[in-house]
Amino acid sequence: MAEAYKELDPDTMPRSPGITYQELLDLDSHEVPDVLRLQSPKDMGLNEFPVTRYTTARYHELEKEHLWKKVWQFACREEDIPEVGDHYRYDIAGMSFLVVRTETGEIKAYPNACLHRGRMLKEFDGNAAELRCPFHGFCWKLDGKLNDIPADWDFPQLDKDNFNLPELPVALWAGFIFINPDQECAPFDEFIKDLAPQFERWNLGGLYKQAHVAKIMPCNWKIAQEAFCEAYHVSGTHPQIMRSLGDVNSQIDIWDNCARVITPGSTHSPLLDYTPTQAEMLRTVMDIDHDQPVPEVPDGMHMREFMANRARENLREHAGEKADLYCDAELVDSLDYTLFPNFHPWGAFNGIVYRFRPNGNDHRSAIMECIMMAPFQGERPPAAEVRWLEPDEPWSSGLGYLGKVFDQDSFNMPKVQAGLESTYQTGVVLSGYQESKVRWLHTKLTEWIGE
Repeated sequence: MAEAYKELDPDTMPRSPGITYQELLDLDSHEVPDVLRLQSPKDMGLNEFPVTRYTTARYHELEKEHLWKKVWQFACREEDIPEVGDHYRYDIAGMSFLVVRTETGEIKAYPNACLHRGRMLKEFDGNAAELRCPFHGFCWKLDGKLNDIPADWDFPQLDKDNFNLPELPVALWAGFIFINPDQECAPFDEFIKDLAPQFERWNLGGLYKQAHVAKIMPCNWKIAQEAFCEAYHVSGTHPQIMRSLGDVNSQIDIWDNCARVITPGSTHSPLLDYTPTQAEMLRTVMDIDHDQPVPEVPDGMHMREFMANRARENLREHAGEKADLYCDAELVDSLDYTLFPNFHPWGAFNGIVYRFRPNGNDHRSAIMECIMMAPFQGERPPAAEVRWLEPDEPWSSGLGYLGKVFDQDSFNMPKVQAGLESTYQTGVVLSGYQESKVRWLHTKLTEWIGE
């Protein structure tokens, strides 16, 4: 663990006024699981991180060489390639890889490049009985072994028994497929050891991909990702949800390869100068128009329990009696985890997964994705295909209410890029605690890139 990670005492560290997250858990109507009782605050200093990390092609190249070519990264879901011959194209920082379901059902990954003249083997996701290059017809079996060279008599220099596609390390976790371009990388189990135990209760592998929405954002990938690494921005960017979200009372926990921000729902922001009524809170959290009635909360019931009960009933159709096993916090709070560098699975039953990555070799644009996971009964439904939004198409057209929040976040992103291109500041200023997940991200970047 990096030297910059210094333990804090949760009982004495600086924090926002108002009820703490752990005190909210004490009010829960159900037994709270141990994973939510974990606390791992870190003092990571108050240093600034260079603006050039966002604004220069040089830093993008450093990330490409020392991060994206070396790190474990989420490529796709198992249900994206359910049948033999299914293949999924995963691109990162100008590189392209293929994830393939072989004849035995095994999942393998290869560079998306012909060993002859380098042409892409596959341009699109799909299904094929072989991996044949469209240029000259060199062909490999699904397991990467050479299958055919047209006019092979003219390639006496090749050892055809060993002219196989290079294999990348592949790992499976909770239905997610990870790859690593570094064939000598450390084991995946070691990389995910901080995150995996915390998700045992929630079984993301038992869900299916209900929706997958993506959009190219006009900013560096870190700008897009950092918008989802803290709740400090809520009062400025999402003031309409302050009546039902405990933004600055979020709990931030830092480990080595993962971090999380837990933001309590169905409770108001300490930054408000008044206490909203339950009707005001319900109107906000349920997105009810001002001319429409709001439900009545039973006397003596906390609004968190009321909203959790509604969520339980919605979940019951797909989860059955399991819906009663989960506490209020699991059903109403935002549990945003990040596995370094860019994989964001939400804990409990939000069903949200984010991914942020460079858009090719353009350090001023990024690919932002939101995957919605859902429970099911019986046979697993087919995975949703990616829906790519047009530049002027709002997130709300593909993600409903959540998309409205995304649209507000997205409005900031190009303005942050433009500001960083213009600023006289050499470093980015971050708070000590509320933005400590952003600090963690940059501390990890420093470790990997060595700057």
